[in-house]
Amino acid sequence: MTHHTIVARLGPADLLPVTPTRLNTHLTEISFIDGGHRLGYGLGQALDQLRDLGMRPSETSIDLALLAAVITAADTRISRATEAQDAWSREIDLIIPVHNPDLWTSLAALAVTTLNFLTGDRWTLRFRPRISGLSELATPPERLRITNPTSVCLFSGGLDSFIGAIDLLTSGEEPILVSHYWDSNSTGKYQTHCAEALKRRFALADIAHIRARVGFPRNTVEEVLAEDTLRGRSFLFFSLAAMVADAVGGDMVIHVPENGLISLNVPLDPLRLGALSTRTTHPFYMARFCDLLRGLGLKVRLHNRYAHQTKGQMAKGCADLDFLQREVKNTMSCSSPGSRRYDPDPSQRDPKHCGRCVPCLIRRAAILEAWGLDDTPYRIPDLRAQVLDTNKAEGEHVRSFQVALSRLAKQPERAKLDIHRPGPLTDHPNDLAAYETVYVAGLQEVGRLLQGVQARPL
Repeated sequence: MTHHTIVARLGPADLLPVTPTRLNTHLTEISFIDGGHRLGYGLGQALDQLRDLGMRPSETSIDLALLAAVITAADTRISRATEAQDAWSREIDLIIPVHNPDLWTSLAALAVTTLNFLTGDRWTLRFRPRISGLSELATPPERLRITNPTSVCLFSGGLDSFIGAIDLLTSGEEPILVSHYWDSNSTGKYQTHCAEALKRRFALADIAHIRARVGFPRNTVEEVLAEDTLRGRSFLFFSLAAMVADAVGGDMVIHVPENGLISLNVPLDPLRLGALSTRTTHPFYMARFCDLLRGLGLKVRLHNRYAHQTKGQMAKGCADLDFLQREVKNTMSCSSPGSRRYDPDPSQRDPKHCGRCVPCLIRRAAILEAWGLDDTPYRIPDLRAQVLDTNKAEGEHVRSFQVALSRLAKQPERAKLDIHRPGPLTDHPNDLAAYETVYVAGLQEVGRLLQGVQARPL
């Protein structure tokens, strides 16, 4: 195992000495300010868009976004395979310059608990003052506010967030959409298309869209391979949304549209306890993030109105089903749409749903449940066309669902225990029956998709 320390710097003038907690740590310094005193790595891009709308967030919410960006750098640029003793849990220290170090230090333990649960790593967070002359990182707007959102909605370009935005707009809300992306050729283009489709459909609504391209070069941490599990991505997503909500002002709700099956993310088999079972919207994690927002004094809270619905129920109950049906093929649900970007055949390189990963299977099942005909282009268009090899990606997740469904059919009572396996549900003691129901219904939804599908080792 290699211990890592990442020090965030605010430009070339930030030379304040820092002392790592370990002498044998792998030290990386990342400067987040360019010569023009603008935050880099996508944070300045988000602040510029807010300023263009006549809005300015507090320095506290900017510090939260900076922390999230440093977490993203560590999470995506430190390999689990080579840097963790067990090929999973890394040890990472972060040293962050903030506007109010005492406030952040008082919340460090809570933030660590939140991060450890989210990513499965062992984090240490230390906070230091910003250097003199950088007490404000947000430039004041030069125009009056031109938008007055009623709420904030996470907007990933996926099916769930598209449904969430449709339902909000149909109900009379005017949410500001918040997106982050790294690869503009996959996720980014779906976000843009879906947002423009919403603006055309709800032409009378005030729909603003903040998009931040937050990411880091693969050699950010020198002599270390990059990581592709991306367990910490929702900390960045939530933090960017919190900064936007803070800029809007008042008591703001951040809508987190996510179906209940994915939100709980009960491991389908023992192998999915690790890299393949994420906790990005798990109720325990979201509750801890809300605790952090309150501790920081931000009048912002997260809310997932679909926590007790399957993806199929979300789709079937969409407030504008005709519009959803027309645009569903332009949403992106796949966990690895760019997996074929180096394919020898150029025609196969464009981002596309694989059709066989867990998110794709849940998506296909939802569309089948809601209206039947699915015109999404998948790399595996027909799951029944051949026997799927479970020793390969084509059949691995299909078989995991089949195993989970078989075990549940033999022991229906196990659902009461299964829902607690990913993490505690102690923040929602009155919702246990609803979580059990959505877990079972979600699995059965996928089960109907997989009827007649054959998967085995070949």
